[in-house]
Amino acid sequence: MASGEQKFPPQQQQTQPGKEHAMTPVPQFTSPDYKPSNKLQGKIALVTGGDSGIGRAVCNLFALEGATVAFTYVKGHEDKDARDTLEMIKRAKTSDAKDPMAIPSDLGYDENCKRVVDEVVSAYGRIDILVNNAAEQYECGTVEDIDEPRLERVFRTNIFSYFFMARHALKHMKEGSSIINTTSVNAYKGHAKLLDYTSTKGAIVAYTRGLALQLVSKGIRVNGVAPGPIWTPLIPASFKEEETAQFGAQVPMKRAGQPIEVAPSYVFLASNQCSSYITGQVLHPNGGTVVNG
Repeated sequence: MASGEQKFPPQQQQTQPGKEHAMTPVPQFTSPDYKPSNKLQGKIALVTGGDSGIGRAVCNLFALEGATVAFTYVKGHEDKDARDTLEMIKRAKTSDAKDPMAIPSDLGYDENCKRVVDEVVSAYGRIDILVNNAAEQYECGTVEDIDEPRLERVFRTNIFSYFFMARHALKHMKEGSSIINTTSVNAYKGHAKLLDYTSTKGAIVAYTRGLALQLVSKGIRVNGVAPGPIWTPLIPASFKEEETAQFGAQVPMKRAGQPIEVAPSYVFLASNQCSSYITGQVLHPNGGTVVNG
């Protein structure tokens, strides 16, 4: 997928989380150019927010690489996307992997995260790879527009859940396991209209670095991925039609990325054969934006 001008049909979704099946065009979660090589054979992976967008592409590639995959979604809002993803994983999985699992949950609360982890461990016995990926975002004009309920909601989904999932999953993870956190290019460059979302993404960078240091003695690696503008359901659910139509045009490649262009970063970080000497780091699939820090 080369650089070049790309525009999307004007579109907007009125509720969050967004719905992948309602998007035009539908995001690309796979590619015939991707060649799996058993990088995750025998591994058990849990992906939050795995029903659509980047999460769906990650689930698909993990399955192609031999992992048994479980993912979470928001019941009542993402049911169709979750069913579609479950069928995709079933088609993609290798013969020695177990059947995938879709678990509905609001991950902003500790007891819900514990329930998700318990369900995965009950089915598969352990967790080898945890991908903290669930997120929500809303536009704002100024900081005065962000009231306490909204701030708490965004922080609960975007960063509280990362703490809750890790604290419960770690009981069932052993040496050689991997945690991967989804942050954002906005954590590095800022975003005036996504102030609360951007703040959570900055917190995720710091959380990734600190948790990596905590777990290095246990042989568990912790890394992050900071995508740039990626065509996912968050976009039409967050922005106005005219903004959606121009989404991604501001980066050097002059286009938005597709989920399949981000998902290999997660495979790389999950695979010990690829990234055994990498922890506390963040990868930047972002269309050419140079970031520091």
